[in-house]
Amino acid sequence: MREWTLGIVGGSGLYALEAVADAQWIAVRSPWGAPSDDVLFGRIGDIQVRFLPRHGRGHAIPPGEINYRANVDVLKRAGCTDLLALASVGSLREELTPGRFVVIDQFIDRTRGRAASFFGAGCVAHVSMADPVCPRLSGHAAKAEPEAAQRATYVAIEGPQFSTRAESRLYREWGGDVIGMTALPEARLAREAELPFALVGMVTDYDCWREGEAVEASAVVAGMRANAERARKLIERFVGALPAKRAASPIDTALDRAIVTPPEARASALVAKLDAVAGRALRKQ
Repeated sequence: MREWTLGIVGGSGLYALEAVADAQWIAVRSPWGAPSDDVLFGRIGDIQVRFLPRHGRGHAIPPGEINYRANVDVLKRAGCTDLLALASVGSLREELTPGRFVVIDQFIDRTRGRAASFFGAGCVAHVSMADPVCPRLSGHAAKAEPEAAQRATYVAIEGPQFSTRAESRLYREWGGDVIGMTALPEARLAREAELPFALVGMVTDYDCWREGEAVEASAVVAGMRANAERARKLIERFVGALPAKRAASPIDTALDRAIVTPPEARASALVAKLDAVAGRALRKQ
């Protein structure tokens, strides 16, 4: 058993958390480059939290230029044990109306060229992504928002443009339920950092699969603003319902089954960069 330190990744429209007590924005450096912003340190009730706005305060970073590796790395360095992410999404299903919240459990990756792993030449690892979110955290998210749809598949596109009508209809045929631009590689990197991860999607629009409808940024922004206060309340309920002590998760040791490069063959420069996200597993082997 250990204490919770909950990392919260804010999506579009969520750039601050007024409920955080003893709040202090602190710059955390990463060997992977600059993160999106400083990290907000504080607590909600008795739970330590670390908040990072994915696009930066002011929403100045587009989806394809977010340094996802640095973001996850600084949250790990800040002591996070688990990550709750929120993201605005478009709906690919009639019943997922704008304003609904959705608990994500699967992903389809349509991004291109994003750095999707901390590992590479000099230290190779292959984590399992069959079940890409933490069922325990996702369960807490569902309880915090009882009217949220559950077990939804998120289609991650590169952006920054919205999808074509043909693409939107194709993603529906693939089994996609919502569409967005930021959940990947975030979820992949969280798994490599041994951080249990849950994602709540906040529906802003119907994408463009419905005849005669198209996505406009102005409508999405309006939906983001409408969802922001509800997202803050969800976070407060989520944190308030966490058990006093955090039980161990299998994801805490995901790298024990993933690193394939033996110690004598590892590149020292890469191992040094992996100190926060993989230091536990690398020292163990």
